[in-house]
Amino acid sequence: MKINVPNALTVFRIMAAPFIVALLYFPSRTTCLLATIFFIVAILTDLADGFWARKYNQVTNFGKFLDPLADKVLIASVMIMLTALNWIPAWIAIIVIVRELLVTGLRAIAADKGQVIAADNYGKMKTIMQSVAMIPLIYHYPLFGIDVAQVGFLLLLVAVALTLYSGWNYLYSFYRIWAD
Repeated sequence: MKINVPNALTVFRIMAAPFIVALLYFPSRTTCLLATIFFIVAILTDLADGFWARKYNQVTNFGKFLDPLADKVLIASVMIMLTALNWIPAWIAIIVIVRELLVTGLRAIAADKGQVIAADNYGKMKTIMQSVAMIPLIYHYPLFGIDVAQVGFLLLLVAVALTLYSGWNYLYSFYRIWAD
């Protein structure tokens, strides 16, 4: 299979996850700054791959499958590491990961039955908010007198609320498909 630019960017996003985790394994201002930069670049590839695929007509089934998986791998990997560092409570990572597994499973079951549970705006907002929250959480150290970890945690609480709400929406959509 020939890999195109959007799919290569998506693969890069998956490959960035272990590098970010490895940098966080030895937390210091330098490693956290590098991990933050890697994370931001990885998140930007999410925007770039979708833009490129649509603009240059390079949308593929492989890309449709891999792109959301890459988001999940990146966010879950970082959350697990932040939990291991005791920088975020485990219940947050559990909620996010269980929601992702549940929604992925529901979408797979629906697809097997010829139905599509489309991504909604709340799911997209959830991904954006999780990504934005991860940036100060990964950096972790105070910056210009601001406790960026606390800012990140507050943003993460908003992301958790969106995670729960969007998960509920997917569950409701799945129920409506099966009620018909």
